Amino acid sequence: MILPFAKLGTLALKTFCKPIAKRIKKEAGRHPQFRHSIINFAQANHRFRTKLQRRIYGHAIDAKIRPLNEEKAVQAAADFLGELFVFTVAGTALILEVQRSSKAEARKEALRKQELEALRQHDEDLAREIEMLKYRINEIEQAAEAQGLANFLHFGKPLSIKGRKSKGL
Repeated sequence: MILPFAKLGTLALKTFCKPIAKRIKKEAGRHPQFRHSIINFAQANHRFRTKLQRRIYGHAIDAKIRPLNEEKAVQAAADFLGELFVFTVAGTALILEVQRSSKAEARKEALRKQELEALRQHDEDLAREIEMLKYRINEIEQAAEAQGLANFLHFGKPLSIKGRKSKGL
């Protein structure tokens, strides 16, 4: 039941984040100082990815890597910022859901512990009541023996089947 709502929530979150990410991309290229820093970031990212790909494919990594032109660098950095925003929002939503779920599980566990403690207490109360009843029965048996009624009321140890037949019971 919760899975369809989770999927709908994720879809709504992505739909909400995409226009914001597009706005970030658009604004990233407009401001000169920010533009310069994202170009530097994009060039460093390009060099890192190219070297990593060359290592993976077994090519020489000491070859000269041509830098991206300015527009491609701005576009790559803006795309990265947009995706970073979407993933940050999605990751935050995931963390919040995990926390909510763990709190709900902790409440359930606390409730189970309370129920278990209540059952243990009830068992102890019943055990005390049984001991009290055994004590009272023992007192009644002793009082009956003192008055000589033990054989009349058949208190004490029960007769075996052979003993009952011989007495006519």
